[in-house]
Amino acid sequence: MTGTNGEPALDRFYAALDALVDHARNHLELDPRDGDWARNGILGRHGLASYRPTGAVSDGRGVDELVGDLLSCGVEAGLFGPEEAGSEADAVMGVLSARPSVLQDRFLAVERERGGMAAMRWFYRYCVDNTYVKRAQLDANPRFDSHGLVVTINLAKPEFKNMAKAAAGNAVAGGYPQCTICHANEGFAGRNKRTLRTMPVTLGGEPWFWQFSPYGYFTEHGICVNTEHTPMHVDRDTFVQLLDFVDRFPGYFLGCNAALPRIGGSVLAHDHFQGGGELLPMHKAPAWATLRLPAYPDALVEILDWPGTAVRVVSDSRTAIVEISDLIRRAWIAYDDPAADIASHDADGNRQSALSPSAIVTDRGYEMSLIFRNNAVSEAYPDGIFHAHPEYYPVKQEPIGLIEAQGLFILPGRLVEQLRTIEDALADGHDLPESVSEFSLIWEELNAALQGGNSREAIRAAIRDELGSICERILGNTAVFKTKEQTLEFMKGLGFGQ
Repeated sequence: MTGTNGEPALDRFYAALDALVDHARNHLELDPRDGDWARNGILGRHGLASYRPTGAVSDGRGVDELVGDLLSCGVEAGLFGPEEAGSEADAVMGVLSARPSVLQDRFLAVERERGGMAAMRWFYRYCVDNTYVKRAQLDANPRFDSHGLVVTINLAKPEFKNMAKAAAGNAVAGGYPQCTICHANEGFAGRNKRTLRTMPVTLGGEPWFWQFSPYGYFTEHGICVNTEHTPMHVDRDTFVQLLDFVDRFPGYFLGCNAALPRIGGSVLAHDHFQGGGELLPMHKAPAWATLRLPAYPDALVEILDWPGTAVRVVSDSRTAIVEISDLIRRAWIAYDDPAADIASHDADGNRQSALSPSAIVTDRGYEMSLIFRNNAVSEAYPDGIFHAHPEYYPVKQEPIGLIEAQGLFILPGRLVEQLRTIEDALADGHDLPESVSEFSLIWEELNAALQGGNSREAIRAAIRDELGSICERILGNTAVFKTKEQTLEFMKGLGFGQ
């Protein structure tokens, strides 16, 4: 078979493969002594019994370009079809990636020499270089600041409008691995996880592991997963585990979803945390009021000036952080206020209230943010009283989890085309198109804001402002206490004073 430029297609495939092997030697810990072995493993996938060395090198090109060259040459040579490209890329890069044990040893060596954060950032770079982290896709997601929040449109993430669909999206056929985040996924071909690599960590004296997210929502976004497949929960030990992590990796935050349906993540069957290397807007929110507890005079508790209901515990003492956080947790999960639609349990006795904690280290010491959540439903709000209200569903219907509750909103990819349709209609002076008729609220508010102005720049700025405004209002929907004064009264009832 011959390519369009007259060169044998297989020769071009061999050159692309040689360049990738060179990349693996430079960036993926591939020992030069293993170069022929790795190349032969890839050749063997396609029954190629011969090979002609080309001397091609990576020459500083990015891994996405190198893999793209290999895939296009492989399709041209008839080795696999275009529909197999994703699986082929995973298989090839899985061969070229180092074994988990090699990476774990290297991680510990970097940590001993330069500290935990240097090791984490080395590991992140590795996961980009072996293509597990899809950095190019992350960079392609629209992202902007609005109304004190960060708003992103995720072009790769499927939209789950309810928890049943989300759970189905994270189920694993056949029962192996038990779920999508179990450690058994590492290198598993059945889910194209050949490039997945994890790092063991010890939290609260128990084995956990860290992995970066392939389609991360923010800088160095990852999850920390209990090695045992055990259900999500938040208790006193959770605060200890979060502090253990940020002690070792003080440049990251780590937190977890409220472990209840409708107000947390989609993988509730397996205990895990989320975190990474970017402070989210809530971490930087100012204090509306500052409180103290007599038993811990050196600790501060701040009621945050934030659309949701949240407080922040600040202290140099791990003991103070844990004890105060657990005092608030125990009080909140038992709290009832019928006038505010807050019921700690439903009619069948199922718990409805939970905390969503998040820990960081700053120059003030440890900071543990506690977000108050409740998943009660009503006839008026069958998807959740403290969930996004229906008028905002065109923008966001999915449950509001830890990341969004902290001010980074991940909106569905469909919005790109829908908002372009709205922009075009505004620019051309048309009525709201029928194809986006559900956006009537946004349409009315945009027209009021623009007041006849229809330059593309003005329209796009108004749309960004409108999206931020709606996300801010959604956070207000999730607030269990609708005023800061209500939060203050709750905290005073626990013995906190100003």
